[in-house]
Amino acid sequence: MALATVNISFNREILRQIDEVAKNEARTRSELIREAARIYIERKKKWESIFSYGESLALKYGFTEEDVNEEIKKYRKEKKQNAK
Repeated sequence: MALATVNISFNREILRQIDEVAKNEARTRSELIREAARIYIERKKKWESIFSYGESLALKYGFTEEDVNEEIKKYRKEKKQNAK
């Protein structure tokens, strides 16, 4: 795998935290930041997939965002009443 070098600016506190985690995990800053980027990208893709699926169901069944919000409110209200 070919690597490319990039310059990234961090404020001192975040850099201190990065260095602390890297040291505790016996890895370099670069390794830690690469893994963080990979995890972010994977999560972003998963959320995009989830939202895409939700949008396709909404189109299929004719749901609106307001319909979903109302169902969430009903569920929370019922859950709260059942907890009493």
